[in-house]
Amino acid sequence: MRGLVIFGAGLVVAGLVATVWVRGAATGDAGGNARVPDLARGAAIYAEACAVCHGADLEGQADWRSPGPDGRLPAPPHDATGHTWHHPDRVLLDITMRGTAAVVGGSYESNMPGFEEDYSEDDLRDVLDWIKTQWPERERAYQAQVTARDETAR
Repeated sequence: MRGLVIFGAGLVVAGLVATVWVRGAATGDAGGNARVPDLARGAAIYAEACAVCHGADLEGQADWRSPGPDGRLPAPPHDATGHTWHHPDRVLLDITMRGTAAVVGGSYESNMPGFEEDYSEDDLRDVLDWIKTQWPERERAYQAQVTARDETAR
């Protein structure tokens, strides 16, 4: 029994190490250097620029899956009930920097603006890193895997 407990603890530690490694790789720069997120800055920028639409508690706008009177989708939640955690970091950063319509292209219209003129890439990465800390472990792990696959595919 004791051996089984030690084995289980070893699996948990290995999983944590792998998660930290994947997250570190995903937040590194082109030279492989890990970027250390500033979560306090991310939270402050979220409160300043994102909460007005996505909610102070990441809850999004009501009926976010149905177009509003303007034909555009309301702001989705960034908590576990939304779809943000289904996307790799590269896509999330692109949407945050350039806006949804620019990323989707065509005649798609969105109320989500790009913030690249107001905030640096590192600022916006800090916002995304802060949002991730609000997700349950299952969503964080899934999103880390999606990001790792996306990085490998590029």
